[in-house]
Amino acid sequence: MIDRLDAAFRFQQEALSLRTQRQSVIASNIAHADTPGYKARDFDFSSTLAQTMDRGHRPEGVSLSTTSVRHLPAQAPTRDDADLAYRIPLQSSVDGNTVEMDTERVAFADNSVHFESNLTVVSSKIKTMLAAIQQ
Repeated sequence: MIDRLDAAFRFQQEALSLRTQRQSVIASNIAHADTPGYKARDFDFSSTLAQTMDRGHRPEGVSLSTTSVRHLPAQAPTRDDADLAYRIPLQSSVDGNTVEMDTERVAFADNSVHFESNLTVVSSKIKTMLAAIQQ
């Protein structure tokens, strides 16, 4: 039963996790907009999600310790900075900073909209399952 629930929500779980990580990267770029020499970074969401789904059931990451034999083993996913790519600026700056606020704002808003839509899908799946259970 748990395996079926995990399979039903796995794609959305991975997508939400990656959306959260991408939002953090974009927010970091925005925070460093005035830092001389800072290079804006990002990752390709589609290819990263495809790689994550191809990896199999167990995510790569840090194993979480358990305090009881009845606890389920789990892993916390980690994001390697090597997966992040540098953005190529449309217009160079004198101080070497490659953060372009317009690009970052658009990426931030786009990622936020996709995150909200993923939450809506998960919510509707949960409501559908609850309706099926109640009948």
